[in-house]
Amino acid sequence: MKGTDDPAVDVAYIYLAGSIRPGDVAKTVPLDPRSIDGQINLDFDRGGRLIGIEVVGASRRAPI
Repeated sequence: MKGTDDPAVDVAYIYLAGSIRPGDVAKTVPLDPRSIDGQINLDFDRGGRLIGIEVVGASRRAPI
C-alpha cells in the first residue's frame, strides 16, 4: 500500500493494489459527502476488488 498527495488540488490517493495503470479502474463509487463532510471516492477493478481510495480535501481529513 502507498499513498500520494497533490497539495495544489488538496487530493490524496491511497493505492491498495500497488500501482494502478490506465484502464485498471472499472468503477468509481463516491461516498455520500453529507455523511462524511467531504468527498471520498472508492475505485474498484473489474473483479470488484477495492484498489484505491481518493480523498478530496485531504488536508482536512487524511494524515498523509
